[in-house]
Amino acid sequence: MKTIDTYTVPIMADLVAQGKTPEYLFWVGCAGAFDARYKKVTVAFAKLLLHAGVDFAVLGAEETCNGDPARRAGNEMLFQMQALRVIETLNMYNVKKIITCCPHCFNIFKNEYPDLGGHYEVTHHSVFLNELLEKGILKADKNILKDKSIVYHDPCYLGRGNDIYEPAREVNKTVTGKILEMPRSRSKALCCGAGGAQMFKEAEPGFREVNVERTEEALQTGADIVATSCPFCMTMITDGLKYKNKEDEVKNLDIAELLWQSLSKS
Repeated sequence: MKTIDTYTVPIMADLVAQGKTPEYLFWVGCAGAFDARYKKVTVAFAKLLLHAGVDFAVLGAEETCNGDPARRAGNEMLFQMQALRVIETLNMYNVKKIITCCPHCFNIFKNEYPDLGGHYEVTHHSVFLNELLEKGILKADKNILKDKSIVYHDPCYLGRGNDIYEPAREVNKTVTGKILEMPRSRSKALCCGAGGAQMFKEAEPGFREVNVERTEEALQTGADIVATSCPFCMTMITDGLKYKNKEDEVKNLDIAELLWQSLSKS
């Protein structure tokens, strides 16, 4: 077990040793496990799951990269090696349902793992949180962030890749009534600049960085908060805010962080 404040996060191996099989596996992902900023998103989402009484567990030290960056970078052999190792682990624990905060992990589990024999019901955390809110299991208090306006940036692998646009927006609407949109949004949204393994390499020649242009679009809305639902997008937007010297005025928060801050404890 791992403890987050007063919450205890269950580990898959521990539960199985007790003869229990949780309904969901929370796939933390590389960013959620190792990136200092995105660890805060992992904590916020885990707290929401625990507060909602969701039957879940994490793999802990047994979780390894699912191979998405390797495939995007063109290393198919490495991808298949990593993917088959993950499938072996998931099947060993009889995993049927996966929740993840990362659209890249979501996409590869949902659309590409079946080709290698990995068949799972995969849900992105924006969809899962929206369902918990719709069922009344979680409730947000709009008074907490009532003076804050939010603009949402669509992740490519969630939006255009899997046609999921509205759940994150619905989550944001429960947090504040001040919802804004960038001119380019939903299917026409501009990429943050990190997709296709661009996150892990130097930028190609050009006259400006993609993340700076996208950040400028967000800033032009006048929003107090740029909401994201992807670790790559969070890194790029946060870097964009720093580039524009706006990181003290405008915050980049994941929808899970926004909901946890606004959660009605009553």
